[in-house]
Amino acid sequence: MKLANYLLPGLVCLQSVQSLVIPSTDNQLNFGLRPVDDDNEWRLIQLNENEARWVTEEQKLALKRQGKKFMDITHHVYLVPPVSGDYDSNKLKVPASVIKPLSFLENQEISYPLELTYQDDINPLLNSINTTSMRNNLATLSSFFTRYYKSQTGLQSSQWLTEEIRFIAKQNPKIKVLNFGHSWLQKSTIAVIPGKKKQEKKTKKNPAVIVVGAHQDSMNLILPSILAAPGADDDGSGTVTTLEAFRVLVESGFEPENDVEFHWYSAEEGGLLGSQDIFNDYAHRRVNVVAMLQQDMTGFIQKTLDNGKPEAIGVVTDNVHVGLTNYVKSLIEGYCAIPYVETQCGYACSDHASATRAGYPSAFVIESELKDSDPFVHTTKDTLDRLSFEHMAEHAKLTIGYAYELGMADF
Repeated sequence: MKLANYLLPGLVCLQSVQSLVIPSTDNQLNFGLRPVDDDNEWRLIQLNENEARWVTEEQKLALKRQGKKFMDITHHVYLVPPVSGDYDSNKLKVPASVIKPLSFLENQEISYPLELTYQDDINPLLNSINTTSMRNNLATLSSFFTRYYKSQTGLQSSQWLTEEIRFIAKQNPKIKVLNFGHSWLQKSTIAVIPGKKKQEKKTKKNPAVIVVGAHQDSMNLILPSILAAPGADDDGSGTVTTLEAFRVLVESGFEPENDVEFHWYSAEEGGLLGSQDIFNDYAHRRVNVVAMLQQDMTGFIQKTLDNGKPEAIGVVTDNVHVGLTNYVKSLIEGYCAIPYVETQCGYACSDHASATRAGYPSAFVIESELKDSDPFVHTTKDTLDRLSFEHMAEHAKLTIGYAYELGMADF
């Protein structure tokens, strides 16, 4: 089916933008304007910087089947959806000026360290990475029938993940673990290792925040609500990689200068829905995120090897922050046993795009060059027996180095 068949509806700007996150308890945040469980509900998706259109949930799924990447910005652009069944092409195209994000943050140049500083502290930690623990966690995570964000098992998987994170965090009472609620069942989870600068109030400006991200949901593209989606690589691998890095840092007694946050996003497969909720909330509250690193698919290397290429970490170079991306390359060179390879993934290919859209610098790493990445994602064949936990450990090394070095940096 051609994309032209998806051209859709008109719009009218609504009220001025207000912060939509309502804290309900110390451990729970709720976000969202409208429910997203009606497959006939109109959704506004953005396919690039200048193109947006209205589609139904089913049409959105059809675009994903075609390999099209997009952000579902329905809850963040404040437009009136079209009348049901109205496909008049003259009312369809959303002006680029309307879909551009608001400038929540002042444009600021962020400089990253010119060299690695904490090798003596970090290198011993890398020996603590436990691939058996990673395998066991991924076995449990991928055993849920699906982690589809609208499903009961998607909710249950997020509850299991949150409990694992809380179990690790118990070793440091200063760490906060928050559920971030959305207008669908599955929740995102955020773990905050507080920085000493914030605790001691050494600075008048908003303290710097370092973010590590991965998405916890999975999806079977044929019938998301019915068919199994083990999602071992996409993105169970990134979820477990990030969880292992978090464990190593917490057990080491890591006390950063800056806040270091670990994010496990809900509903990436729905159009970066969960991460958009979070980063739009952060932008409204002027949270000073100075770096965001996304880990999405960290375990599949067979295609790389079959093509006669050396195992490497894929560093995405399009639609990312150049300075932060160059710094990530230096971290790989300094802390990983394998090299990096540059690759591109297009617009809105993972949750780092939500950070970028909200005005925050982001970077993205993946298991290989994109053309050599896992061909089994979004199917019942995305299983852990196809993955390399040694390769995932290299991604964990990068994550530990990133969190430690930037957690201690002066911004």
